[in-house]
Amino acid sequence: MFTRLMRLLVKDYGEKPAPAVREKAGRTAGAVGIATNLLLFAVKLAAGLLSHSVAILADAVNNLTDSGSSIIMLVGFKLAGKPADKEHPFGHARIEYLCGVIVSFLVLILGLELGRSSVGKILSPQAAEFGPLSLGILGASVAVKLWQCGFYRSVGRTIGSGALIATASDSRNDVIATAVVLLGALASRATGWQLDGWLGLAVAAFIVVSGVKLILETADPLLGAAPDPELVRDIYTKIRGYEGVIGIHDLTVHSYGEGRCFASVHCEVPAEEDILVSHDRIDNIERDFLEREGIHLVIHLDPVVTSDPKAQALQEQVRQRVQALYPQGAIHDFRVVWGVTHSNVLFDVAVPFSLGDSDQDIKEKLAREIAALDPSYRAVLAVDREGVVNELES
Repeated sequence: MFTRLMRLLVKDYGEKPAPAVREKAGRTAGAVGIATNLLLFAVKLAAGLLSHSVAILADAVNNLTDSGSSIIMLVGFKLAGKPADKEHPFGHARIEYLCGVIVSFLVLILGLELGRSSVGKILSPQAAEFGPLSLGILGASVAVKLWQCGFYRSVGRTIGSGALIATASDSRNDVIATAVVLLGALASRATGWQLDGWLGLAVAAFIVVSGVKLILETADPLLGAAPDPELVRDIYTKIRGYEGVIGIHDLTVHSYGEGRCFASVHCEVPAEEDILVSHDRIDNIERDFLEREGIHLVIHLDPVVTSDPKAQALQEQVRQRVQALYPQGAIHDFRVVWGVTHSNVLFDVAVPFSLGDSDQDIKEKLAREIAALDPSYRAVLAVDREGVVNELES
């Protein structure tokens, strides 16, 4: 239903969205939100004034705030679609993330203001009169907000918009808030109890908790959240599928908004191979990722000596020792400087952020393991912390 509506409003909607299609879909969703929320505000304001209900008036103000949120979202999608310029060489797509944070703060502020009004109503109760018209308006509002929630969630998932997903959560909160007010109104009408202030306070507490959660969720991309583990594994798998790549490590992924993904990675290639051949291969991988995945990938080339059987055998021994101590660990950039009295064994070990041992503890434990292989071996190693340590690295 929602997809059919959006296809009528936005050409080419539903396909893998081009930036222009995605921007138009976001602006259309914002315009729909503005219209429906202004309508709800008007009818709830009338119902609240007629019934003298602070809960209904607060719910009306909530819908007015939602209209403001929709305006912010509409403007945000417009600004996010601006191309890169001198001041913002990676584009403006992160404005969408900022809009999601702003919407989340508005939800929190609304909850706090509703709580303040509800406490006042509890301390100075005023009888509320819930007539059939007010109850009917509340019931219709629940239905409209349910439709809004489904609409925002559908469009948000289709175009991959965190701001729209946050707005869908806000609409879901409105459904719960209005439903509580409606049930309380029915209870007050049936029993004569003055529940209006208490109902408003319960709704306010729910909205405040939801607002805090939304702030934490929508702020993650701005803070530099870890990439999706599935995306990391997909990048590793595809790069390892190219002939001549014998190892991968130090992958970093940065998102500057939907469709603006930048990544860098170190690829190990045989040191004995012609550097021009290796460089050409790396260029092809970077171009393929941009054309097929939309990822701006930069690859650092790491030559690895593959013609030293003794070093290769030692690397396998070290790898086994590392994984015996840290099953999620992996090694890379392995090399050996053979000497007369001692040999330096140099490598990096990648471990997850969740590992409890400090970097110094890891170095000391592995140095003892390397020395146990041969007292003349001296470990010279660095520790990398990674969100996802893939088994393909080893």
